[in-house]
Amino acid sequence: MVKHIVLYTFKEGVDKEEAVKIIASVLEPLVGKIPGLLHLEIRRAFQGVDYALYSEFESKQDLENYAKHPLHLEAKEHFFHFLDSRVAADYEL
Repeated sequence: MVKHIVLYTFKEGVDKEEAVKIIASVLEPLVGKIPGLLHLEIRRAFQGVDYALYSEFESKQDLENYAKHPLHLEAKEHFFHFLDSRVAADYEL
C-alpha cells in the first residue's frame, strides 16, 4: 500500500472554507472510479498550510496512474487556480 499526502496553501484572497468544499466535492468521489485509489480525504488544516489531502493506493503504479488519469485531471481544473504552493510526500507500507 502507498500513502500519498499533499499539503497546500491557497493564493491570497481565496475563500478557504469554500475552496476546501469544492476540492473535496470533486476529488473524494474519485474513490471507486479510478483503479487502485482506495481512500482519499480532504481536510482544512489548522497549522502551517491551508488544507491537506490524504490518500491511499494499492501500489506505486496506481499512484502514478492516478496522477495522469483523465478523471483526476478533469477534477483539478475545478480548483488548481486556487493554489499557491504544494508539498507532497509518498511512502509505502
